[in-house]
Amino acid sequence: LSTGSREAAFTYAITAAGVAHAVTAACSQGNLSNCGCDREKQGYYNQEEGWKWGGCSADIRYGIEFSRRFVDAREIKKNARRLMNLHNNEAGRKVLEERMKLECKCHGVSGSCTTKTCWTTLPKFREIGYILKEKYNAAVQVEVVRASRLRQPTFLKIKQIKSYQKPMETDLVYIEKSPNYCEEDASTGSVGTQGRLCNRTSPNADGCDMMCCGRGYNTHQYTKVWQCNCKFHWCCFVKCNTCSERTEVFTCK
Repeated sequence: LSTGSREAAFTYAITAAGVAHAVTAACSQGNLSNCGCDREKQGYYNQEEGWKWGGCSADIRYGIEFSRRFVDAREIKKNARRLMNLHNNEAGRKVLEERMKLECKCHGVSGSCTTKTCWTTLPKFREIGYILKEKYNAAVQVEVVRASRLRQPTFLKIKQIKSYQKPMETDLVYIEKSPNYCEEDASTGSVGTQGRLCNRTSPNADGCDMMCCGRGYNTHQYTKVWQCNCKFHWCCFVKCNTCSERTEVFTCK
């Protein structure tokens, strides 16, 4: 993460969202002493539609504020990378906040829905991950704008646009292009893919064709041996068979 790349942007965003999600869930479950359900979501919300707040609404605001205090605290250097990291942290939290769900339960005679009791719940974190992955694919390259007097980084603007257009709140932003992850490069933190295990038949990122970057792969054969079909005999010992399996694994050249 030493490079301000789109991969770093995704990592910061999903970490900030993850902290907010985990803390909010713990509050709702009563696992933390300093928080609980959202106290403001009580009583009638919309009398015309006949529903009111009830149950235990997730206190997402507490989770987000905790995430800000905990995750953002390490950003102390006043430079472009700090602005990038803080923006991506906030983008991750914003995506989570916008995906909060409203659940309701009907009340009435003979199954009618005269009134409804509703509460907010957290989305599954996998859903947040999918959304942030899409935003990673559409990440925006930005550059820093410095204050004229102190020459300190002030805000980020979209690169290659003449006007001072800022990125959207939920955009993931990066300031440097991604390094070549195929090759080892200590200066960028890339460990390369040489020697990595790969899947010979997969068309996805874990497949040998993609992971090995066109260099090909090595095939390794080995025999796995273990005790199997164990049975207890009276009295008193266990007798097992010896099973074996020939296996192939593939690593990038």
